[in-house]
Amino acid sequence: MDTLSYLGQGFGVALSPYNLATALCGTFIGTVVGLLPGLGPINGVALLIPIAFALGLPPETALILLAAVYLGCEYGGRISSILLNIPGEAAAVMTTLDGYPLARQGKAGIALSISAWASFAGGLIATCGVVIFAPLLASWAVAFGPAEYFVLMVFAIVCMAGMAGDKPLKTAIAACIGLFLSCVGIDSNTGVYRFTFGSLGLADGIQFIVLVLGLFSVSEILVLLERTHHGQKAIKASGRMIFNLKEGASVLGTNLRSGSLGFIFGILPGAGATLASAVAYMSEKHLAGKDNKFGDGDLRGLAAPEAANSASACGSMVPMLTLGVPGSGTTAVMLGALTLYNIAPGPLLFKNQPEIVWGLIASLFVANIMLIVMNVPLIKVFTKILAVPYWALVPAIAIITSIGVYAVHATAFDLFLMIGIGIAGYLLRKLDVPLSGILLGFILGGLMEQNLRRALSISDGELGILFASPITWAVWALIAVMIVLPIYRAWNKRAAHKAALSDA
Repeated sequence: MDTLSYLGQGFGVALSPYNLATALCGTFIGTVVGLLPGLGPINGVALLIPIAFALGLPPETALILLAAVYLGCEYGGRISSILLNIPGEAAAVMTTLDGYPLARQGKAGIALSISAWASFAGGLIATCGVVIFAPLLASWAVAFGPAEYFVLMVFAIVCMAGMAGDKPLKTAIAACIGLFLSCVGIDSNTGVYRFTFGSLGLADGIQFIVLVLGLFSVSEILVLLERTHHGQKAIKASGRMIFNLKEGASVLGTNLRSGSLGFIFGILPGAGATLASAVAYMSEKHLAGKDNKFGDGDLRGLAAPEAANSASACGSMVPMLTLGVPGSGTTAVMLGALTLYNIAPGPLLFKNQPEIVWGLIASLFVANIMLIVMNVPLIKVFTKILAVPYWALVPAIAIITSIGVYAVHATAFDLFLMIGIGIAGYLLRKLDVPLSGILLGFILGGLMEQNLRRALSISDGELGILFASPITWAVWALIAVMIVLPIYRAWNKRAAHKAALSDA
């Protein structure tokens, strides 16, 4: 009953006209920021913190604004992923796998609406989880040390390769390329330059925005130029703009499972939406069995990462509020906002300033409702992007991409690096190597290195720490299954082929 009374108090804060208007502005800004490739929720939230503080917003209002921007970015990231095959941010990489094929089939409206529904469902599931299970799940998350995180990330990479249908080896190679690229730059511990080849432009490593826009945006430009000529039109969205009941029912189980999984990953500090979306996608692909079109426009493959993304965003609030530990990069920025207001997150925050905590939690419900109400009517506007002729779309993408990359360091080197990565990405696409594997390896590479080093420093260099807890043993067992699975699948396919030949 105490929880319900506190939640009621939180809704009193969130539903005040001032905070409602703030949440509405935040959701709109977040959607726009998420739509623009390369910005992402971290940049969106970081840009608004000094503005919120300068405007003198109360702490609960400032947090509501930042949370609304965060959720809005998770919604907005899917739009460019589906329509242009360009992830708006890292967590939207998996959305491109089935979202873009659906758009190419003329089902952009259905894809956008089903992804909005999945995001809403995932956010709602996770927010309910925050209300009910926050104290229990926060204490469980503490059991994950650096060794557990390292093994979990190894599992994510192996899982992606093991679930990659008929090309697990190419996916594994792509992930290894991503891991290698994550090592470029100055070693944070020793100060040694790694794989920079004497170039100062690579001293800080390869920026994520340079990699993602090179791999996806530049390579997509080259593909568009390859298959078009002056005046040819892109695939137009046709038919329905909203999914029907049958399509909604087909992803209901996916939304529930992926939303729950995303919430669990959200409360694990450092796991984040990227890992959650990857594992959710692979899990749904495995559950679908042979009866699926994952990678060719399966609604379940679109709904799974979107539900997981939104759920992870909401779930990441749990360790931030209860432990003072950021559950994601964006909540790490939000912690900075709390320090500006001299607020110390932790268990005492729930007792001493419940209006801030429960006002934020209640605003997650409000923001989710606002986002789906705002995004669904705009689907027709978003799908107009597909009606733009290639000869006009290509330079527009090139200009936006170049501005986004140049804004990182304001150097021409990043532009040339992006072009080089884009040409390499185009060649890899020709070889049917999945680019999403490169991004996943790149994103997780730095985190894997950090956690491995922390684990080894704790154990004085003993690798046994990676096998020292029941959690690591369980994850290693799952990794073994994921390695054996494609081998068994290939053997089974070969045996069936031989049997068919002998019968003939």
